[in-house]
Amino acid sequence: MTDNLETMSREELQKLISDAQKALKTVDARRMAEAKRAAELAAKEYGFSLDEVLQSGTKASKGAPKYVNPEDPTQTWTGRGRKPNWLIEALDAGKSLDDMAI
Repeated sequence: MTDNLETMSREELQKLISDAQKALKTVDARRMAEAKRAAELAAKEYGFSLDEVLQSGTKASKGAPKYVNPEDPTQTWTGRGRKPNWLIEALDAGKSLDDMAI
């Protein structure tokens, strides 16, 4: 192969590179589709869809809320990370974390 490359013109080499890049994209797309099919089959063996498995992973990483704003129940905090302003204000007003525990 090296001998062939040395005899090729610049244009031929550029076309070879372009063709190789297209072939790599095709291989990657095919492998990605195969991986997705394998993941779907694995999830199905356990009685889930792949979407269900992926969605449960994001919920688990976020954490379940442990505290709620008594004035606005749509505002919650997991107890991890920076304290939200509503919690800081409630603590400054004399409330405790136990007052806002879910």
